[in-house]
Amino acid sequence: MKLGIVGLPNAGKSTLYNAIMQTGAEASNYPFSTVSPNVGRVPVPDPRLQGLNEIYNAKSVVPAAIEMVDIAGLVKGASRGEGLGNQFLSHIREVDALVHVVRCFEDENVTHVYDTIDPVRDIETVNLELVFADLDMVERRLLKVSKTARTDKSFKREEEILIKLKETFEEGVSARTLTWDDETDLKLVESFTLITQKPVLYAANISESDINNKGDGLKTLEEFAKNEGSSLYVSCAKLEAEIATLDPEEKEMFMEDMGLSENGLARLIAAGYELLGLISFLTAGSKEVRAWTVRRGSKAPQAAGKIHSDLERGFIRAEVVAYDDLMSSGTYAAAKEKGQVRVEGKEYVVKDGDVLLIRFNV
Repeated sequence: MKLGIVGLPNAGKSTLYNAIMQTGAEASNYPFSTVSPNVGRVPVPDPRLQGLNEIYNAKSVVPAAIEMVDIAGLVKGASRGEGLGNQFLSHIREVDALVHVVRCFEDENVTHVYDTIDPVRDIETVNLELVFADLDMVERRLLKVSKTARTDKSFKREEEILIKLKETFEEGVSARTLTWDDETDLKLVESFTLITQKPVLYAANISESDINNKGDGLKTLEEFAKNEGSSLYVSCAKLEAEIATLDPEEKEMFMEDMGLSENGLARLIAAGYELLGLISFLTAGSKEVRAWTVRRGSKAPQAAGKIHSDLERGFIRAEVVAYDDLMSSGTYAAAKEKGQVRVEGKEYVVKDGDVLLIRFNV
């Protein structure tokens, strides 16, 4: 899973990135402190890996990972070259989803590009710049395709789709609002890597005082996200960054005092998985215990392909046991004796927490 962090300057993007990555990306009180994208990978917390390792005592334990891309703040006019954020729009074309950080806290010591707190206005400012960036790309592509379509009719459908996208963007509307009934059309649109086609998770950056008491900014954003049908992640980025620096024992005590049951990373990953429809399956043996990420609804051969392309091509069957069943039995052999290990074929839909053993032909 690859997430791109966007938002206005001083919304708390780099602070959130610090909290998640714990790498110390610069987070300063002035616009455009991120002059080059911060990119990092972080392991996905999954206690099931430790449970499996207690059984297998593997040489290595490898969690799934997410990649975060934190770009400079986008301002009004970014798509036309204003500020620095426009230089990095290309970086977020390659991500799976956007984490749109929205400032919901008041702090006279932290400047705001508009001097006032208005989450919906800030969202619309950034979204419009992303729409304009997509419009620019679509117009350039349409210019080439239209010329080709005059002599090659196979490009006619692409031209029609690009015209529809252009008209949508000119109205200031994102590509996410469009639906495509034809699978071929959808694949073509996806090949354009439109920024506004990507799912969005709004990250409300609240003040410490609003953790247990919703402020007006957060209430407004919740209503906006609900009406748009978007996902919402609520966090105090500054507090999460402070928590990230503590040792495990201090961290647990601090979170308990603040009434937090999970850290920001765990909640963000859970929200990202839900947004993108992702699940994790597991593999285990004496050499390695590992988590793998696939789309919900993936079949066994596709899951096998995540491990290695040869496994998907030569897939014969998968031996499957649910994580909870394996843990309750204590060993794979014991689970097999109880009939908890199933043999599944190519049409089996993998479930979250499945422990798979793939059988294949070389």
